[in-house]
Order: sequence, then structure tokens, then C-alpha cells
Amino acid sequence: MVLSLKACKIPPKKIEILNQMSLYDAEDLLSYYPFRYEQLELKEYDHWQIKDKVVFEARVITYPKSIRFKGSRTMTKFQVENEDDVFDITLFNRPWINKMELGQVITIIGKYEGNRKVTAIQYNFRPLNEQLGIQPVYPLKYGLTQKNMQDVLRRCFDNSKATIENDVPSKYRERYRLLDKKDAYEKIHFPENATDVSLAIRTLKYEEFLKFHLAIQLIRKQNEKVEHKQGKNFNFDDVFVLANHLPFPLTKDQVKAVNDVLEDLQSDHVMYRLIQGDVGCGKTVVAALGMVACSYSKKQAALLAPTEILAKQHYLSLKDLLRSTDLKIEVLYSALPTIKKKEILENLKEGKIDILVGTHSLIQADVVFKDLGFVVADEQHRFGVEQRRKLLDKGDKVDFLLMSATPIPRTLANTLYGDMDVTTIETMPSGRKEVKTVLIEENSFRSVLSDVKEILQEGRQIYVVCSAIEESENFSARNVVDIYENLQKQFKGIATVGILHGKMSSDEKEQVMQDFKKNKIQILVSTTVIEVGINVVNATCMIIYDAHRFGLSQLHQLRGRVQRGSHQGICYLLTDSKEQESLERLNVLVKSNNGFEISFEDLRLRGPGDILGTRQSGLPAFLLGNLVEDTKIIETTRKDVQEILDESTNIENERLIKKVLLINENALSTMD
Repeated sequence: MVLSLKACKIPPKKIEILNQMSLYDAEDLLSYYPFRYEQLELKEYDHWQIKDKVVFEARVITYPKSIRFKGSRTMTKFQVENEDDVFDITLFNRPWINKMELGQVITIIGKYEGNRKVTAIQYNFRPLNEQLGIQPVYPLKYGLTQKNMQDVLRRCFDNSKATIENDVPSKYRERYRLLDKKDAYEKIHFPENATDVSLAIRTLKYEEFLKFHLAIQLIRKQNEKVEHKQGKNFNFDDVFVLANHLPFPLTKDQVKAVNDVLEDLQSDHVMYRLIQGDVGCGKTVVAALGMVACSYSKKQAALLAPTEILAKQHYLSLKDLLRSTDLKIEVLYSALPTIKKKEILENLKEGKIDILVGTHSLIQADVVFKDLGFVVADEQHRFGVEQRRKLLDKGDKVDFLLMSATPIPRTLANTLYGDMDVTTIETMPSGRKEVKTVLIEENSFRSVLSDVKEILQEGRQIYVVCSAIEESENFSARNVVDIYENLQKQFKGIATVGILHGKMSSDEKEQVMQDFKKNKIQILVSTTVIEVGINVVNATCMIIYDAHRFGLSQLHQLRGRVQRGSHQGICYLLTDSKEQESLERLNVLVKSNNGFEISFEDLRLRGPGDILGTRQSGLPAFLLGNLVEDTKIIETTRKDVQEILDESTNIENERLIKKVLLINENALSTMD
């Protein structure tokens, strides 16, 4: 039984704040782990070294005096006495400290500057002996202090510890020498030393990954149990005859991917497959041949794209790739004229359309297929579970293929996408040059001006990407509107400058893109709306302002826009960031064009959210687990889950399975 916060005897005002932090019961609160620990050790003054972190107790002997600088910055100075020593204390940006009283005993934590001078990091009026040792530090909301958090956690633990049950079966706790759940909670929140923290984290990580893998396998088992279908009837040879007439040969990985898709279409299990590969690896060709196979079996196929631009791009690509067939292909999007839309909807219902490409418009209630058999979703992380489900529900046991240009290594893919089959395309089509990437530690166009003029003289085109549309008080970054106006003046009489962003209407965006494609616009200033779906072979240069504000995988996707032809593409990353971590991160792109390496680094730095999107909604979260660093625990728990499922009649295993099923009811009912 999980106790409420009220039953844990936490004061009502504190409960209100905890609820704002999405903490509603004892389990929520005890699973709210520290993000770091401070080790406070008492060291005699004689042993202090300059730059040492020091902690000591002293009496205030002078009133604090504050000096104001430009803006709201302040510096406060006062003196304290410790035994026979007097120390000068400096505090920055704490103007309210002047409420301190003479003779008051204070604990100071700070950095020793030499000559009995200390820059205080923090101070408090609690006895020093209560603060020595290892102290957890929590992310907090306004109205809570670290001491408040420790108090509510202590109340919660003391009042609920009798109700805390072990989720990990005793067999695995003994095998890996894991703690009881109750002991793990106590040691992570109230540790006596670093060993306590290490033991607690090891135990709780194991539980996280065990529950995650179990949830994934239960989803997979449920899908296998209920998702049987009549296999589609077509001839493999017919599909590969068409593939052999394409204007380019398929790579080894593309051939394997096509075989995977065709086998899924013919099998009696509903396809749930992810094709992942780097920008430009040829995923769309694989999907196209799958849709052809579907049409050969007298069923319809649909391709779901995240933007109107990309939907049109796919439509034109499919028309070109499949021009030797008599397949009827159409595209549907919200800005389409009413008459044309009505015609498409009627033909779709009557089965006169074989392949329909579209945006979210495909999900609308008035879109009715005669016999939908296959759905492809491009850039799968951009769609929610519910959106995809609505489209799949337009047919009976529809095969489903997802495509992702944010690829991750196979071992990680098996973890994150354990409920689906994964096909990876690693080999790239021959003849395509890698984009050259240059990092410029200045957020200014002047740094690249001479290069840009040279590119324009060669007749090439340029993308300029900004992270903001307009100037904002809350967001310090170069914006599309200002850059567009500046470049118009700078290149007057030399080049035509265009602007593209999400606030423009569909017609306006379409016109700008057509003008850029026809080279009526030579420099296109844009937000990340160009990330997918724009294929302009003549555009061979990209300049990205405030590059440190983007994720690595997104930057890699963006620079893929200038990798479309045989000419050398170049991407300039502009940044005025002085943070070493940001610069090291951007240098990953300078050194590598491998999307697998880049997305792996993104995972390590940013976590899986950007890659998974809403797909994992409802599944157990990784509060402590790290997908990159915890590979050993990941592999161990994956094997243990299989053992648990094989021995599901064991009382402890059965209880764990029931708990995971209950927690993840939402995920199990809505996963594709």
C-alpha cells in the first residue's frame, strides 16, 4: 500500500509545493532522488590551502555591508571570529544578508582565498556538527529549502517504511547483492558515506531497467498475441524487378531492409518495424518498395509526414521512383483546394488511389480508405502515439513501418525500441561527399562573408539558420527577421535574400521554397523548418547562428540539407558561447559525419527524450539509469526479464509482472 503525503504527516503547505513538483504520495517523494551530494569535512585552519573548499563555524563580529554594481549585482562583506582568528567574508548577490545580528553563530561554506579571506558559497545558522559528512542536494521549487526537503523526506520515510515492498524478486537481490528497497531509499536520502550512495544507486538502477525491459516485453507479448493478420499476397521477384530498374543500385543494407519489410508484409504477424539510418541513406526507397508490394496485394498504403513541405517532397519522390508503374499516388494536406481534396477523398474511398501521402490531414475523420494495409511514418518521433493509432485504425490490422534519421547503435536500439523489430541502414549510397563542418567561435556573419561571396559567384545557394523568429526579451539569440533585413542590405544587387519560418502561411512557405528551388532566391534565412523535406541540390552552404542552442542530432539533420548533390557541401557553426562543454560538443560535428556517433553523443548529453519523442509515454522512466554508461546493467536486466517471464508462476515474479502491467496500462493500451 502506498501512503498519501498527508498520511506521512507532512504539513499541508509543504504538500501543496510537493504537488506542484508532481509528487503526490510516498512513492513519488521517495523516488525524488538527489541530483548531487556535497561532502563536508572539517579541516583545521592550519591545513587550509588557497582555493580549498572550507566549512567552519564562527561568530559575526561586524555588520554586513553591501555594494551594488551595474544591474542587480551586489557584493556583501562582513567579518567573523573563529576562536582567535578573524576572517573577512565576501558574499555575492545576497543583499538581504544585512539582517544578520552581531554575536550570532553562523556556519559558512566557501572557498579560501588566502590571508584569512573566504568567498562564501552559502551560509546558514544550523550547528556545524549537524552538517558534516555527505549531504544530498535536491532540485527544488520556490518555497522549499534543502533542510525542508530533508525534513519531509525523513517524515515520509519514517511513516511509510513499514509499507515499502521489494519489487525485485529475492533471487536477483541475492544474486547481485542488492539492497532491500527500504534500505536503498534510506541510503540514497540519508547516507552516512559515499559507499551508502553507491549501493543505493546500484540497487535502484537495477530495478529501473528491470521494470523497463519487463514493460517492453509485456507489450511485445500482447502485440504478438492479438495482432495476427492475413499475410499479404505478392511476389518478391516483382518488387525486385522494379528495384533493379531504379536509376541507382540499392546498397547491401537497403536490400536487407527491403527483404525485412517484404517478409513482414507476407507474415501473419502485424508489422511493427523501425528503419533507422543516417541522413541520405535511402530509407524512403525501402518504404516505397514496401508500398509497391502492398499495392500488388490489392491493398492501399499511406505515408505520414510531419510537415507539408516534406509531404510534397515525398509525393514527388515517389512519383519519380515509381514512374514505370501504373500506381495512382496522391498527396493530401490542409492547404489543398477544397475541390481537389474532395476528389482525392472520393477516389480514396473507392480504391482508385494506391498510395496516399500526407500530413496530419490523413488522420481526419473524413479520410476513409477502401482497404488500408500499410502505413509508413517518417520522422516517427514527431508524432504522438494517439495520432499514429488514429491512422492505423482506418484499416484492419494494418502493417506499420516507422522511419528515423536519428539513428542509434544497435545495442541501444534494442533497449529503447525493444517492443519492435529494428532494421539499421549503415552503408551510404556511393558518390555522395561528406559535408565539411567548420566551427567559428563568433556569432557574426562577417566571419564567413568572403566565403559566402565566393560560393554565390560559383552560382551556388546558401541556407542561413536561426533559432528564433523575432527578437525576444526572454531569449538572447540572433533571429530570422533581423538577419534577413541585415542580409538584404548587405547583398543588395548581389543576391536575392528570402525568409522562411513557421508563422508564415502554407502558401507563403510554398512560394518561398519554390523560388529557392528555382534559384530565384540565393540566400534563404530560415528557422529549423528546413530540417526535413527540402531537397535543393544547388544549395551547398549552410550557416547556423547560435549553434550551441541546438542538439547535435538536429544540427546533423540540418547540415544534411547541403549534402544532396555531388558538389562539396559546407556548414558553418557560429557561436559566441565560452562554455567549454558547448564547444567540445560542437566539435563532435566537426570531427564526424557519422549520424550513429552523433546521436549516441546526443543521448549521452541530453537523454533519450529528443530521440523517442512521445513514443515511450507511460513506460517506466529512467530516474537514475544512464543508457550510455549502464550497458552492463541493461544487458543483465534484459536477460533476467526473460527468466522472470519463463518462470511467471513464481509468486514474486507474478507479483512484479502484475505491478508492471498495472503501472503501464496506458502504454499497453496505446502502443502502436
